[in-house]
Amino acid sequence: MADNGKASVGDIARRARQHVADLTGRRAEAVLGVERDDETWMVQVETLELERVPRTTDLLACYLLRLDDDGEVVEYRRGRRYLRGQPDEEAE
Repeated sequence: MADNGKASVGDIARRARQHVADLTGRRAEAVLGVERDDETWMVQVETLELERVPRTTDLLACYLLRLDDDGEVVEYRRGRRYLRGQPDEEAE
């Protein structure tokens, strides 16, 4: 936590990565986004669901977590699953 007692974006991102690892047993590959509303944080964390050869065919998933100001999970769900080499639908 930051010195002022409030969690920083970095603190929340680290906590979300750890929560995903604890809940799924999978290592978090990346934090894709962090948003703050009036009461909670929404964090998107990408994990490797299934490793394949070649790596471009790995199956990834995006987990969505809502955390309170202490970094504790309020809501958790898996969002979409996709291939590592698959273009992002929003980017097209």
